[in-house]
Amino acid sequence: MSEVKLSNVPSMSVGKLIEVLGDSYCTVINNRLPVKTMPSVMLWGPPGVGKSQAVRQIADKIGDTTGKKVNVTDVRLLLFNPIDLRGIPTSNEDKTLAVWLRPQIFQMDDSPDVVNMLFLDEISAAPQSVQAAAYQITLDRTVGEHRLPDNCIVIAAGNRVTDKSVAFKMPKALANRLLHIEVEGSFDAWKQWAIRSGINDKVIGFLSFKSNYLMGFEGNTDDLAFATPRSWEMVSNILNGIDSNINKMYPLIAGVVGTGVAVEFRAWGNVYKDLPSIDEIFEGKMPTVPRSTDALYALTSSMVTYARLHKNDMTSIGNSIRYSETMPPDFSVVLLKDYMYIEPGFKEKLMLVPEFGKWMQNKGKLLNGSIK
Repeated sequence: MSEVKLSNVPSMSVGKLIEVLGDSYCTVINNRLPVKTMPSVMLWGPPGVGKSQAVRQIADKIGDTTGKKVNVTDVRLLLFNPIDLRGIPTSNEDKTLAVWLRPQIFQMDDSPDVVNMLFLDEISAAPQSVQAAAYQITLDRTVGEHRLPDNCIVIAAGNRVTDKSVAFKMPKALANRLLHIEVEGSFDAWKQWAIRSGINDKVIGFLSFKSNYLMGFEGNTDDLAFATPRSWEMVSNILNGIDSNINKMYPLIAGVVGTGVAVEFRAWGNVYKDLPSIDEIFEGKMPTVPRSTDALYALTSSMVTYARLHKNDMTSIGNSIRYSETMPPDFSVVLLKDYMYIEPGFKEKLMLVPEFGKWMQNKGKLLNGSIK
């Protein structure tokens, strides 16, 4: 069997993927075209790059843009067998024929104000007998006698064979039924999502300082713990939910991203003890700006987190913008760009703040040439 190669398929960051697929699905739905106008999509990429997160964000975008309710059915095909997809056989009423009980994944709302999304995750890790059962779902939107409703989008995802994760070569007959996209890591796209999602400011600050640590997966090693967008979200959950002390949480952090990265993260966390008071900055005071690059990254990420938590207090945010005028210009620009990520439409709110208007006059031309 020939191996499906990814050398001739487009690569997209998570952010670009959400934009392109989200806009495409919204156009189809708003123009009342059949959902199957869009081919079923196959997302390829290394573990933890953000494929699953992208699907959820595409669903959110469809819901926000079309006004329809979007129901996502997440199916991990690695845990399925062909019987799970087709259903359990039983006899008909007169005991003469076998009928198949419909699997739960086909229990979808077919009403016109709903969009269903069937996400077939880990399809490349599924045994080929299960992949074969996915043939009908991806093209014919059926399995046996069960049919998906007309309002159902189908997206599949899996790791590449070269990632040395559990992955079987996809048969070309199945591959030809899909629209293929390779998902690549992008720090800028991840940072925008991280700010809006409340990822811990120490994680954002560290990765702003060393963005190459966002994705540390290497298929040619046997490491069990390594850095990926998914594992950094786990670190954020530990710091937000258990204890924000990096030194105290170090053993747990090392178990998620690996000891090498965790050691550097722990060392970098020491800059926080010398940062100026974030409260004072937003109160309108003007504490001394730190000089070191690592401290400036920590300061900007802390200010963005504070601003997100107080996003309706535009007076305080105006005070922080005035303080940013005393920061090195490139970090001032990074701060204001990150403020614009706080929520959709937040730039328009900032435009009403006098300090932002003054900042735009002084440094607005630097926005397109910022360090990030």
